[in-house]
Amino acid sequence: MTYFALIYDLVDDMVNRRVPYRDAHLGLARDAQARGHLLLGGAFNPPDRALLVFRAADQGPVEEFVRQDPYVANGLVKRWEIRPWTVVVGNE
Repeated sequence: MTYFALIYDLVDDMVNRRVPYRDAHLGLARDAQARGHLLLGGAFNPPDRALLVFRAADQGPVEEFVRQDPYVANGLVKRWEIRPWTVVVGNE
């Protein structure tokens, strides 16, 4: 299993603009977590970027998350990037 960092660059005023899509986004995240793919996720403060950490055999589940994410589909994510992440400390 490999770790992947999904990095979102978010629109200005994300806190207000996300309201209509937040429940669907969080539902998607909870589903990914229940499947064992999403380990951690959240926005930075201030919320100009977000980081979601996945663990999977390949980046397919991360790409699927992005395809389904209402934040991406509705233009709240200006840019996104998936990066393989080598965990050195804290890796079980």
